[in-house]
Amino acid sequence: MTTKTISTHLPITRSIVLGIIGGLIGGVVFGIMMAMQNMLPMVGMLIGQESPIVGFIIHMVISAFIGGSFGILSSRLPSSWAAFLIGGGVYGVIWWVLGALILMPVMLGMNEMVLQIGDMQIMSLVGHIIFGVVMGGAFKAAAERMS
Repeated sequence: MTTKTISTHLPITRSIVLGIIGGLIGGVVFGIMMAMQNMLPMVGMLIGQESPIVGFIIHMVISAFIGGSFGILSSRLPSSWAAFLIGGGVYGVIWWVLGALILMPVMLGMNEMVLQIGDMQIMSLVGHIIFGVVMGGAFKAAAERMS
């Protein structure tokens, strides 16, 4: 039994665009969660602006980047819904480690917080998993509509 991959149907540029779309959709969901927890000003601080609006814009740019990179990697996934939902969730966890546990503390000058896990980081993990699952599902839905 063979397993088809999305790449047999979509060129890489289209996968990147679909990934960006999926990332933006997941980003809106995660952004709402972050707004409810008053976390967007911290994201804005990545460029020295403690504004929730600036934080949301930065969050969406990051979400688009992560989605586009997921689009590139998606060619390796089996074409099932489960693969895209699980793959997106796993990718969310990877970006939680890279972003929330490493890059963000370093960029904010909080080096002592690198790889530290507390309540705030656990909430961030949940948000990143939800982001990834939504992103993977949105990618898969858009890819199927284009088939």
